[in-house]
Amino acid sequence: MIDRALPLCLLVLLAFAPPAQACGPESDCVIGERIYRIRMPEGHDGKTPVPAIVFAHGYRGSATGIIRNEALADLASDLGVALIAAKSAGDDWSIPGAPAGGKIAGVDELVYFDRLLEDAADRFPINRERLLATGFSAGGMMVWNLICHRSDSFAAFVPMAGTFWQPEPQSCTSPPADVIHIHGGQDKIVPLTGRAIEESHQGDIGKVLGMYADYGNYASASSMAMDGLDCERRVNPEGKILAFCLFKGGHSFNQTYLRQAWHQLMQP
Repeated sequence: MIDRALPLCLLVLLAFAPPAQACGPESDCVIGERIYRIRMPEGHDGKTPVPAIVFAHGYRGSATGIIRNEALADLASDLGVALIAAKSAGDDWSIPGAPAGGKIAGVDELVYFDRLLEDAADRFPINRERLLATGFSAGGMMVWNLICHRSDSFAAFVPMAGTFWQPEPQSCTSPPADVIHIHGGQDKIVPLTGRAIEESHQGDIGKVLGMYADYGNYASASSMAMDGLDCERRVNPEGKILAFCLFKGGHSFNQTYLRQAWHQLMQP
């Protein structure tokens, strides 16, 4: 009699047991063999859909490092948005032209981002119509690949201090997007004209912006006001913005520039 009752007791316990801890800022969200992390804005009610900043880390970076960055966390909470930290399969993003040492066979980073966005929206109240993709250095390179091939998955893009590897593409496969590229005028790690890394060479940001301006039919450049930045922007017939912003400095990230770019591109 006791042996027959034991399974029933276990079923009752399982029925009232608390759910397993959800993924978030302190634990990985697992999608197949890949992961990401997410931090909802401070004080979020757990139900109301919110926009999100999707951040691609630099070389040898991590989702953990991005999600624990206090400046980024504060920025996301101030804006009332989720911070989603993507993670490359290896030390670097496996994208066209990247040094062979950073590539992993069979990795498709674009498919990874497709799955990340779908999974995050399934697990959390994320507004899929209000997503901004950004990244620094190698992460900026990943973002340019998203601009070119996944623009319809995001509302806007802010690549920082990184572009394509050479050869720079001559065209793209998804519609023209809202883009603000931010770069240090004295950047020696990722110079504006790029530099050689192993057998590869970083792209030339001038060539990339020229290609994208032609691709999206963006008009002639005019000045755009952003504090601490020297910016020029182009607008296409659909009202999409392509802007290039320089600051006086090297290979560095400043969250205040990202905040300004959010207000330029994402404010209603």
